[in-house]
Amino acid sequence: MHEYTSTARVWGLTCPGFPEEVSRARRWTRDILRGSPLAEDAELIVSELSANAILHTASGQDSGSFHLALAVSPQVIALSVTDDGGTITAPKVEHQEQEAEHGRGLGMVSAIAHRVAVYDSDGGHTVTAELHRDNSPEGHPC
Repeated sequence: MHEYTSTARVWGLTCPGFPEEVSRARRWTRDILRGSPLAEDAELIVSELSANAILHTASGQDSGSFHLALAVSPQVIALSVTDDGGTITAPKVEHQEQEAEHGRGLGMVSAIAHRVAVYDSDGGHTVTAELHRDNSPEGHPC
């Protein structure tokens, strides 16, 4: 392979910070990953990360938005959601009581994804979750 050639494909989508945009983000992800065995997991991750951006950051305020990035290679699907900031602390996995109604989303994402990372990003945060494809001979491509 040529050193400047990549088999990864990258898509991006910016959504207004309205709750109904979470379903748009899921649909967008599902459409891109149609036929992938990882599509349902990716859709769930995008839903959780998008909802968190709207609920817990300035993304959900007037004129707020969040940005989705989806990178697909033969080995990995990487899903990133960048929020508008407005919080003092970075997103983190919290261990909640079983009866808790909130606070489990990032923990669920961490349980599904092979890797989750949080980065500072222009006053906000970017949460990236990676799903790795099965590298066995019978494995399906992303």
